[in-house]
Amino acid sequence: MRSHDVDYRILGSDIQVLEVELDPQETVIAEAGAMVYMDEAIAFETKMGDGSSPDQSILGKLFSAGTRLITGESLFLTHFTHRGSYGKSRVAFSAPYPGTIIPIDLGTMPAGLIVQKDGFLAAARGTQISLHFNQKLGAGLFGGEGFILQKLTGDGKAFVHAGGTIIEKHLHNELLRVDTGCVVAFEPSIEFSVARAGGLKSMIFGGEGLLLATLRGTGRVWIQSMPVKKLIQALAPWGGNAKKESGTVLGGIFGNLLDE
Repeated sequence: MRSHDVDYRILGSDIQVLEVELDPQETVIAEAGAMVYMDEAIAFETKMGDGSSPDQSILGKLFSAGTRLITGESLFLTHFTHRGSYGKSRVAFSAPYPGTIIPIDLGTMPAGLIVQKDGFLAAARGTQISLHFNQKLGAGLFGGEGFILQKLTGDGKAFVHAGGTIIEKHLHNELLRVDTGCVVAFEPSIEFSVARAGGLKSMIFGGEGLLLATLRGTGRVWIQSMPVKKLIQALAPWGGNAKKESGTVLGGIFGNLLDE
């Protein structure tokens, strides 16, 4: 089916909100729990699958939904539809951590777009969300990222979320090395693999990890500056003070002294 032609705007800078504007009977699909607010005429329904194949059998829907579990996503997607008979209505979404929302016009990408497993935020109904296995087995076994990905195909708009700042790179038969967690999305014409991060000394003491993602070919690549994994690692040392009354440095010190 053809994708619904939705309008949108992106609000904010550091913690962005995607506001989608729907005409009567238009639908946008989104990850469960991503909704921030919606107008009165918007009705929502949680379904298995993306709705891109309305005539799909129950078994087919179960299989499509089950593939999402492999990527670590929810089994269900939420469908938001303008049920009014006139005018426009709006529904807004945000991701669960600070970052940037990337609008993608899938109509300009006949081969689709490969997205990291937790990068999808929302899309116009008609967009197909499927599982993509990286042919380079080492990317999953040793790189820690990029073996199980999502593929978005269709002719409408889709929205991808990433942490921190987004950098879009255009490769022209080039090779680019990136931290494995910083790859957000890339076109299928790009070959994704992993490579050793320098010599043994650099791998152990360099702080960049044992391996780096290698992107090779011609096409577009989107890179994030702060993957959620790094954000969690940065905040982890402060986790012990989460229940303290004071969030200051001195409060943490005195709190630790009183606990002893």
